[in-house]
Order: sequence, then structure tokens, then C-alpha cells
Amino acid sequence: MIVQAFLRWAETAKAGDRSKAATALAQAYLRLPSGSEEQRSALLAMTYLLDDPSPRVRLALAKGLADSPHAPRAVVAALAEDQPEIACTVIARSPALNEADLVDLAGRGDGLTRGMISSRPDLPRGASAAIAEIGDEAENILLLENPTAQITRVSLRRITERLGALASIRNLLLDREDLPADARQLLVEHVSIALASSFLVRTALSQKRIDWMTREAEEAATVAIAGIVPPEEILSLAEHLRASGRLTPAFLIQALCAGKVDFFVGAVVVLSGLTEQRVRPILATGRRHAVRALFEACGLSRALALVFVEAVLLWRQAAAGHQTGSISSQLIDRLSHVPAGDSPVSEMLGMIEKMQRSEIRASARAYASNASLAA
Repeated sequence: MIVQAFLRWAETAKAGDRSKAATALAQAYLRLPSGSEEQRSALLAMTYLLDDPSPRVRLALAKGLADSPHAPRAVVAALAEDQPEIACTVIARSPALNEADLVDLAGRGDGLTRGMISSRPDLPRGASAAIAEIGDEAENILLLENPTAQITRVSLRRITERLGALASIRNLLLDREDLPADARQLLVEHVSIALASSFLVRTALSQKRIDWMTREAEEAATVAIAGIVPPEEILSLAEHLRASGRLTPAFLIQALCAGKVDFFVGAVVVLSGLTEQRVRPILATGRRHAVRALFEACGLSRALALVFVEAVLLWRQAAAGHQTGSISSQLIDRLSHVPAGDSPVSEMLGMIEKMQRSEIRASARAYASNASLAA
């Protein structure tokens, strides 16, 4: 009877009065005992107001229900698909919308809808994954700027793959401590491409020089990343580099000479197909022929494998404190008998010499900086 009376009244009441009634109905529903006849009557009346011709009425209903976890999901879900001002009220705030609702809204909605979802407090992982998969730049910026959003490492990697070429996205991703190492390395590639294509660089340098500088910078940055990667991410980073063709002999010798031993072990595991339990003892204490066989199992020629054997032996001596100086310098001395030419070994030695020169320059800069501070 109460519902019937309300419906008769609503047919002739002004929009302002119906808005007040919508607010009162929402408040009454939330206060009434759950499952009571009065609450069911209030729900029927609110369902009727979903078709009210005045947006003011539906907005009042949305505001009345937006902050309560006990709001009826059916009514809230309908309001979430109303016109933007009404929909945004519940999409951005309503705890009655569960993870599946948010994923569905992200998939069927427009950019504004996804932007509101991205800004929700305590956004669940599934909804974050949906934004990462289909959201554009603005929506993912809102997601990455949301301090309470639950974003998995898989979603961060997907954002990197899709939008890492955008500087705004790159900056937000690089500020995150939970960014996976392979995603961070992919951002290095995006930065290199951006720098290489800038007008200033293309005007000042030849294309050959640009290619060389970007390749060198990428390798140096990737080696640095390899040195700080958490143990649980080493294999995924090594596999990412292998799949992208960057796990080259030149890169591996740089990693070993730079002392990134844990990553080097992981790279050998990926390339050889052996387990870490077999690889690590061979590198740490194995005889020369066993170490050489391990590198040949990685696909290296015998000549290159011998270079790596010498580098491993030097690393062992350095780890035991039996030598001073960098591994690269010691390696150049040991392989000084290799004739100059176009062989892979001589090319690798040339790269190691460049690494040695870079180390000397870095040491000189550090010495000059310390001397300046002392003065």
C-alpha cells in the first residue's frame, strides 16, 4: 500500500520533491532492518525511480547510496550505467560494486568510466588489470597515481608493454619500487628510442654514431639493472633479454666483468637449460673443461667459451681476494696473445678494452670529485 501510494504521488510531484523523496528512500533503506518488509518496499520504490525522467532524481538516489557497502547492488549497478554525472557518483565511490562489476564496467564503458574506476580507493587487482589491458594514457596515469590501487607486477609489465613509449607513463613507472626488472629494462629501450629520435640528437650526430651510443647506453643500463634485480626476478629478466635478442656474449661478459654474478648465473641457466643447482657449482669450483663445456652448452663457440672460462677463473680469484684490479684489465692481459682481426674473440676483446677505458674514466671522475670535496 505504501509503495502504491508513493507511485501515485510520484506521477504528479515536481522534480525537486521527487529528488527529496529519492534521498529519503535511500536513507530509509540503509537504516531499516535487513530483509524487512519495509526495506523491500523501499527497494521497490528506488527501482521505480531508476526510470525517473529527471536526472536530478536519479542523481539524488546515487548520492544517497554511493558511500554505503549495504546499498542494493542492482540499483547501484543500474546507476553506474546512467548518464556521466550520475554514473561517476557511484563508480568512483560505491563499495557495493565488487571486482567483477568494475571489470565489466571497464570493458563496456568509455574513457570517463575507466578514469573513475582508476581513481577508486582500494581498487582491486582485477579492475587494475582491466585498466592496464585496455585503458589509454590518461586512465593509466590515474591508476598509477592512485596510492591505494592494488596493481600486480603482471599489470605493471603490461602497462610498460602498451604505453611505455609515453614519457608520462615512463616517469610514473620508473618511480615504483615494485616495477619488475624486465619491465624496467623495456623502459630503458623506450628511453633510448626517444633520445635517438629527438631533433637535437639527430641534428648533432650521425645515424651511425646515434646507433652506437644508444646500444652502448642500453647495455650499460641493463647491466646496472641486472646488478640490483631481486633474486626471484633474475630468471624472468634473463629470459626477457634472451627472447629480445639482447642476451649476447658481449652483454654476458660485461655482466661478469662488472661483478653481476647472480644475474650471470641466471643467464647461463636460461641459455643452457640446466638447473641453477648444477650451474652454480660448475662456475664456482668446476674444472676448466667443465666450465668450457657449460658455456658451449649455452651455444658459444669453443673460442668464445675459452674467453668466458678465463673470465670465470679471474672472478674466482677476485672473490677469494687473491688479485687486485678489475677483471676486464686482467682478462685483457691474459688474452693479449690473440691476434687482431675480425674474429669474434678479437671483437669481444675490443669491447672489453672499451669497458676498461670506461672504468678508468669513472675512477678518474670519482677521484676528481673526492679531491674537489676535500679541497
